[in-house]
Amino acid sequence: MIGKLTKIAKRVAVLTFAASLMLASCRSAPEPPTGQALYLRHCASCHGESGDGNGALAASLRRLPSDLRLIAKRHGGQFDESYVMQIIDGRRVVAEHGTREMPVWGAVFETEHRPRDYPGYISLLHTRALTDYLSSIQQE
Repeated sequence: MIGKLTKIAKRVAVLTFAASLMLASCRSAPEPPTGQALYLRHCASCHGESGDGNGALAASLRRLPSDLRLIAKRHGGQFDESYVMQIIDGRRVVAEHGTREMPVWGAVFETEHRPRDYPGYISLLHTRALTDYLSSIQQE
């Protein structure tokens, strides 16, 4: 009987240790960036901090960046999330971008996270977060 209790105690100790490692790794996982943080890092230099198209680099571009606050207005009052995501990740070519002055952020996000697990998934999450942020700044 004592032998059985010892085996059970060892198993409980191993499971407790494994659970504590899992909890520690969950706590140390970095917070994913918000859509606003991604926007400020990747888009604001051209499109402006508010999305108005007047970023610090806007004047140096051949064509002025669009006012991202007016995406829905330009599309009949509808913010088409799929359309915006396709522009961000490069699946949709935008004539106004000319020779693709705007980086294909989906590829950038994937390259940045290549050393981590699932870079394509992280890229999709960043594209989604950016799209949600752009949706939140729409004006009538």
